[in-house]
Amino acid sequence: QAQAGWLQHDFGHLSVFSKSKWNHWVHKFVIGHLKGAPASWWNHLHFQHHAKPNCFRKDPDVNMHPLFFALGKTLSVELGAQKKKFMPYNHQHKYFFIIGPPALVPLYFQWYIFYFVIQRKQWVDLAWMLSFYIRFFLTYLPLLGVKGVLGLHLLVRFIESNWFVWITQMNHIPMHIDYDKNEDWFSTQLQATCNVHQSLFNDWFSGHLNFQIEHHLFPTMPRHNYWK
Repeated sequence: QAQAGWLQHDFGHLSVFSKSKWNHWVHKFVIGHLKGAPASWWNHLHFQHHAKPNCFRKDPDVNMHPLFFALGKTLSVELGAQKKKFMPYNHQHKYFFIIGPPALVPLYFQWYIFYFVIQRKQWVDLAWMLSFYIRFFLTYLPLLGVKGVLGLHLLVRFIESNWFVWITQMNHIPMHIDYDKNEDWFSTQLQATCNVHQSLFNDWFSGHLNFQIEHHLFPTMPRHNYWK
């Protein structure tokens, strides 16, 4: 599931086939049938992220406040002065890995993706999603029973969620996070991205998103060329 996530990311950025429509078609198959999520939902969130990375209220990837986490020096000071936080965010580095990564995919994404496609009437995406769940249950129900299938699905999403959050946060969260200053596109991308050392494991584990700088500057470039 994690590797399928990196694969759909490639198709979503039109970086596999030379024709855009081929990328769009296969993107729907990979994220819909192989992962059970809607392509329209991913496009809606991810394109905003690339347009304004690490900008509050414009990058959905950093919309964590005002509940459990405070990102960036600006928001931390602002919320501290207003006393609006519910958690002691000066200790958030200690509880982030307990609350954030385990819960994102199995608890939040799991229900929100269905809400998204129904609200926006994305019936084609819904059909692709249902094909994943039908295939999953037909495959494992005879082997594991109802409780076993639900447990397996929850376990897979739990592991995937930790994996996904580690990768997506490690190359953005250490960087500058603030409200949109309307700087030029190039500077905005560089200030919000950092790389992680290259290795065979890191390349595979992160879907080559350890080259986050190159990815944000050249989002349609095939990932195996980032190192060049």
